[in-house]
Amino acid sequence: MNKASWHGVLSRTMAKQLLLILLLGSTGTLACQGQASERPPSSVGIMEAAKTDSSFANLIEELSEPGGYFDTDNLISNERSYLHVMGKMRDVGVSGGVYIGVGPDQNFSYIAQVRPKIAFIIDIRRDNLLQHLMFKAAFALSDNRIEYLCLLFGCPVPKDQAGWVRKQIQELVDHVDGSTIDDRRVSSARTAILDQVQRFGLELADSDLATIGRIHQEFVDGGLNLQFTSFYRRPQRLYPTFRDLLLEQDLTGRQTNYMTTEDDFQFIKRLQERNLVVPVVGDLAGDHALAAIARYVKERGERVSAFYVSNIEFYLVRQEKFDRFAETVTSLPIDSHSVLIRSLFGRGAYEHPQAVPGYGSTQLLQTIGSFVDEYKQGGYRSYWDIVSKHVINQ
Repeated sequence: MNKASWHGVLSRTMAKQLLLILLLGSTGTLACQGQASERPPSSVGIMEAAKTDSSFANLIEELSEPGGYFDTDNLISNERSYLHVMGKMRDVGVSGGVYIGVGPDQNFSYIAQVRPKIAFIIDIRRDNLLQHLMFKAAFALSDNRIEYLCLLFGCPVPKDQAGWVRKQIQELVDHVDGSTIDDRRVSSARTAILDQVQRFGLELADSDLATIGRIHQEFVDGGLNLQFTSFYRRPQRLYPTFRDLLLEQDLTGRQTNYMTTEDDFQFIKRLQERNLVVPVVGDLAGDHALAAIARYVKERGERVSAFYVSNIEFYLVRQEKFDRFAETVTSLPIDSHSVLIRSLFGRGAYEHPQAVPGYGSTQLLQTIGSFVDEYKQGGYRSYWDIVSKHVINQ
């Protein structure tokens, strides 16, 4: 992936050096390539159409539909339980294939575990696509985890990055927490991100670039205390911070955020460099986007391994659009290991048999095959039916 100068005139090497100098605040040691295992992504036959930046942009345009509104900023997840399904996903053997998900970077943790050939992130908010372009730019400009976090939060990069490749996630968190934010460094990082975003081939209006800049500033201002925000609802006490999400564990006690190991981070980075994390604007119950992804996967002889839907079915049931979503799910190519990943909130989250004390959300796993069978038999008459029937015990 091109790491060209944020002024558009320097060589890739010079641009990288200057960006790091500004982030380091000195002429210290430049970034080293991560020493993680070079486990490559799976076969890339499914994503031939996304080989170049122009084809990546074309694919996004072909799959997307007009955006809509949702009353949250959705900068980070509000699902502190998001990793609780990871152990059971390993047991079930969810791997490879095609990943579909919604929302911001919690998807990367699922992707790092599943190791798909390609991932589609679909969301009704265009801002989510723009935020994923920001993430993609940060991956392109960063050689390792600590550099990525420093770019995202406007922190100075440690000088001995070779040593940082092997550090624990808590040490990365401590570095970000202990850093002093410098306006000049933040401005340089944002300029580099915006320049990189414009190299991905998409037609972006000035307002789009302004939105990406605003999102980056939100990360800088919030730091690791950044939380999910609803515009017309009070903040919830149990909503996690970005720090909480980084340090969260699955139900087996393992830390499985994508930033936990350099190997997982590098896997996501390689997918991003190959244009294999494709953000799409679309309604899960819309007429085009999800159905177009299903056709894309089917035409290439692949199958969906994991579909993370968060709690969107709750809103679809309330809006009487659940059937449109379910009908499209029936068209997804799957196998016996393909799963839906859900989040349950509200009163039901505390009453569900799989609820974990102290968490405001409950993460649930179900095979897509059992969902399709139940739907075809008319078994989903309420939202509680959806979150309670055929749930895999964790």
